[in-house]
Amino acid sequence: MLFPTDLASFLDVIRQHGDAAYSFMFVYAAGHSLLLTLFAGYAVHSGALDYGTLILVCWAGTFTGDVFRFWIGRRFGTRWLRSFPKIERFIQTAARLADRHYAWMMLLHRFPNGIRGVAGVAYGISQLPWSTFLAFNFVAAGLWSCVVVSAGYAFGQVSEKVLSDASSGAAFALLVVFLGISWFLSKKLERVAERS
Repeated sequence: MLFPTDLASFLDVIRQHGDAAYSFMFVYAAGHSLLLTLFAGYAVHSGALDYGTLILVCWAGTFTGDVFRFWIGRRFGTRWLRSFPKIERFIQTAARLADRHYAWMMLLHRFPNGIRGVAGVAYGISQLPWSTFLAFNFVAAGLWSCVVVSAGYAFGQVSEKVLSDASSGAAFALLVVFLGISWFLSKKLERVAERS
């Protein structure tokens, strides 16, 4: 089978290639957030991935990605963004917010879609010391990975109970709806964050 056509087949592919799935999740968590990690939590419920391993991999990935973005901000500032004035202004605004509210920002910036990449660079150009950033980033990355993987796992629990007699196609459709709602809510949170 070249590409799985239903949820059960897809989860079987993940089971067969677990090491590659964990490597992919590390890279994905370093650059992105939420949707695929929610699905990975669902895959944990189905037995395709290990709960503890997935949390550690996502924790390490998201921590590493933000450390890299912080380093970029600290090393290069925003001068490399001069040809993108809107992004540069947004990062400078986020840096001013980080100077005052870094603890809350670090706890929440991974959840809205699209804010994460900007926030890491903003922390780097803020006055935040490396040691404070590393400590808060470590805790926030762990909380994020636990919450998102657990939410995907909980969705698997609920969908199994609700759809115990339904076909795999219905479970897949419910998963798509769940991921869509998560994406929609993250967009709403992103808009609220932009207005602040």
